[in-house]
Amino acid sequence: MSETREIEAAIYNRLSRVIDPELGRSVTDLGMIAAINAVPADGADGEYDVTVHVELTVEGCPLSETITNQINGAVASYPDAKLTPHIEVSSMSRDKLDDLVADLKAERKQNPFNKPGVKTRIFAIASGKGGVGKSSVTANLAATFAALGYDTAAIDADIYGFSLPRLFGVHTQPTNLNGMLMPVTAWGVKLISIGMFAGADRAILWRGPRLQRSLEQFLSDVWWGQPDVLLLDLAPGTGDMAISVAQALPNAELVVITTPQPSASDIAVRSGLVALQVPMKVRGVVENMSYYEHKGEKLRIFGEGGGQRVSEQLTEALGYDVPLMAQLPLEPEVRETGEAGRPAVLDADGALRNDGIGKTFRSLAEQLMA
Repeated sequence: MSETREIEAAIYNRLSRVIDPELGRSVTDLGMIAAINAVPADGADGEYDVTVHVELTVEGCPLSETITNQINGAVASYPDAKLTPHIEVSSMSRDKLDDLVADLKAERKQNPFNKPGVKTRIFAIASGKGGVGKSSVTANLAATFAALGYDTAAIDADIYGFSLPRLFGVHTQPTNLNGMLMPVTAWGVKLISIGMFAGADRAILWRGPRLQRSLEQFLSDVWWGQPDVLLLDLAPGTGDMAISVAQALPNAELVVITTPQPSASDIAVRSGLVALQVPMKVRGVVENMSYYEHKGEKLRIFGEGGGQRVSEQLTEALGYDVPLMAQLPLEPEVRETGEAGRPAVLDADGALRNDGIGKTFRSLAEQLMA
């Protein structure tokens, strides 16, 4: 009897290192391990049958197979006895789930990214006008951070023109844990967007206060854990959402996206000048669609110099260096791959590409995190 209890205690200790992929906590801390029973195997001296009773947070949890595989691995790795693991899976009772969600909400209480000591780097991707590739840059930059090993999250804050779900190939809704949402993970990035919810295919007619409330919900009603990087894909211009981001996330840093022609770069400057009125720093400028390479020649289809003009004007107006951090080429593959649901910086296996676009986004990510 004492030996079986020692085995059960040792296995529980091993299971404390099994992390729920959505909540970022161990399955033992979350109360998902209801019981562990070790009994001697019939007719086999020194061998034990071990049954682990697992209670998932929701019935039909999409990550149940991942969790049970990790639990199986943890039990099977026990070194001092031959064990045959059996995993019995059920879901938590309503009362137990209510208590768990209440504890998680009490711990978080409000916008988790404004707490003292939070180390999440927050980058708000902005542009003066639409059509400059802001969402494409956001998606590929987020995928790059994730491929480099950063715990990465992204919020589609362009409520009227959301596009991150399509660019990441997301067709599912977030899991709802009694009012607390689990972000959808795609290509290593935790995502939330109004485009994931029912009815999002219709035109959205929201005034400013509701826009602000949507951002507050994305920040406080979604369980993000503690990501290393949070990206926000802002709506074009300097409207309500830009102001809401500045109020909710004063530690966010702006990254301004422009294209080379003056009609885009002049407006892009305005999106950076919001930093004169709100407590946000402009980290840098990215020039998209800088050139199209044809037979070794760089064709400047949209002119040139826009990114440098935005950099120089913001540096002068803000009184600190706002560098031109990257010049991205115009590549049909970026559109084609993105429309198919995979960020172009990743290969089919989800690894960061080692060619031009992969190296460019790696450099951009490393500059931002420096």
